[in-house]
Amino acid sequence: MAYTDWTFHESRDYYQKLREHILESDQYEGVVLCDDMEEAFIGLGEQFSNPPIAVYDREKCIEILAKDMTYEEAIEYFEFNIIGAWVGEQTPMFLTKGKDLWY
Repeated sequence: MAYTDWTFHESRDYYQKLREHILESDQYEGVVLCDDMEEAFIGLGEQFSNPPIAVYDREKCIEILAKDMTYEEAIEYFEFNIIGAWVGEQTPMFLTKGKDLWY
């Protein structure tokens, strides 16, 4: 399985094709993808005996939201409406990168 990083494919067309592949593949059945968070998509996470889940860059999600609101409002919105949304066992995961743990 090849590793694909969004930074190498920064086009909506690429993400749309990837989204279609994930949603149509039996291997990734049930994966939930976030709308309008293409730039924050990292990949899929897997753990023993659990189905795969979409993984997003937490800080990038907040940056995307902050385009339409203040940074503080984006954090509040993200924590309440995105992190706080349970959509089943394949609810997406939001990764806090090591460098972001210091802030």
